[in-house]
Amino acid sequence: MNVLRTAIGVPNVGEYGDPRVVAELARTAEEAGWDGLFLWDHILYWQPSWPLVDPWIALSAAAMSTHRIRLGVLMTAVARRRPWILARQTTSLDLLTRGRLIMGAALGSMSKEYTAFGEDADLRVRAKLLDEGLEVLAGLWLGEPLRFAGQHLQVNDAVMRPVPMQRPRIPIWVGGGWPHRAPFRRAARWDGMMPTHTDYGKGETMPPSELAKITEFVAEERGSLEHFEIAVEGQTAPSHAAEVVRAYADVGLTWWVEAIGWWRGPLSTMRARIEAGPPT
Repeated sequence: MNVLRTAIGVPNVGEYGDPRVVAELARTAEEAGWDGLFLWDHILYWQPSWPLVDPWIALSAAAMSTHRIRLGVLMTAVARRRPWILARQTTSLDLLTRGRLIMGAALGSMSKEYTAFGEDADLRVRAKLLDEGLEVLAGLWLGEPLRFAGQHLQVNDAVMRPVPMQRPRIPIWVGGGWPHRAPFRRAARWDGMMPTHTDYGKGETMPPSELAKITEFVAEERGSLEHFEIAVEGQTAPSHAAEVVRAYADVGLTWWVEAIGWWRGPLSTMRARIEAGPPT
């Protein structure tokens, strides 16, 4: 039987582009009984005037304000980061949180975050960088000499210590948009997934029947869903949250991520939703 956990999903832009706000929401979430807080990963946004905060700095602030909840960046655009620097950041944060970090990874939703800085935004290039980056990241977490020769990345007997607290590694969840299959073949090689659906936009959640299709596909790719996390982001009102989430749990969901953001109302409204607590 799946153990269902709940988290809040928080932007790192706009009103939320402040590490003190993120830390305060994390503390509120922990006190209200949620199991996690997950942040977006953007360095630019569609509204250029909006403030942004670095998600790893914000999570460090959240870590110092909490003791229990899991923390993570869902989803990190690994292709626009150097994985050896990411290895240092994630290891440091895993130690700071005493093993509460979850590492999310995906291609990234904004091509401009690549092209604005002269980087290749081609999806095939980003996919290759993501795959190579995850291999390097997991290898460096071992704390042993790593030699890696990829198409884009090279590592020559590098050793990084200390190692993360979590063993065998910090959990890696992979995001992607269904019905594309490639992201879910990638997810099947790691520890979890957070699917979206190309037919459903912000403020919409794919129905449980679609999640069932994705879960079945990944189960076939892996051979088993044992020790594999399945997360979906959506939105609920406290009065019917349990009923909504139960339908997803019935098809394999292990993490419900309550979407928090300006499209649902001002920050005060979102704080009240967090204080109302998770589906029970």
